[in-house]
Amino acid sequence: MINGYPLWVVLLISLGVFAASFVDAIGGGGGIISVPVYLLAGLPTHQALGTNKLSSGIGTAASTIRYLKKGYVDWSLGIPSVFLAVGGAYIGTTLQLMADERILKYLLLLVLPLAAVVLMRKKSLPETKGELPIWKRRFGVWIPSLVIGVYDGFYGPGTGTFLLLCFCMLAKLDVRTASGNVKLVNFSSNMGALATSLMAGKVLIGVGAVAACFSIAGHYLGAGLAIRNGSKIVRPVILVVIGLLMIRVISELVS
Repeated sequence: MINGYPLWVVLLISLGVFAASFVDAIGGGGGIISVPVYLLAGLPTHQALGTNKLSSGIGTAASTIRYLKKGYVDWSLGIPSVFLAVGGAYIGTTLQLMADERILKYLLLLVLPLAAVVLMRKKSLPETKGELPIWKRRFGVWIPSLVIGVYDGFYGPGTGTFLLLCFCMLAKLDVRTASGNVKLVNFSSNMGALATSLMAGKVLIGVGAVAACFSIAGHYLGAGLAIRNGSKIVRPVILVVIGLLMIRVISELVS
């Protein structure tokens, strides 16, 4: 028994977390898979979210380090985007307490198909950094970091996917550098959320630690695949994540 859960249940959770982490390292959106896995295992909602932050945060560190070692993080863009994303997440969480979440879900029903159409019209995501004035590139990273940070605090699923699309299409970063910067932002926001959950006592440390080992493996393998194959693997994974998010939003609206 780990935190009151049988070992076989924890192992099933861990396998789901591995799959989620593998997907997340490539195209973002791993939480669309991992959070329902924790919930299906019987964890209460707040404990599922908190424990997921432990496993996903540690796993994200593995893929972030791999991108860092390969030199696929632009620090001049990344450091400000971290602070903007964390600040945006705080604003989003505050708004969540005052607004109806269904409003955002209806907006997503418009945004997600548009994102899928734009992505399908592009044969590939950029393999090399495009020509762009530095101020435009900064705005193309920093503004989405703030705006999508607000979304992350308000609702959350698919945050990494949206950041990746913006960094590639607006800032014209190559897909590998865009992915590295997304991981840096995601890792920072995960650590902030994890600290909050730990202080509130909403993290099952034993379950999360076991799942984190599988998360590290998933992130490491996924990051390696993305680094080797670039847009060939990232683009189809993003389309799958958008589809899964559409299904999730619709199911939540009709339930």
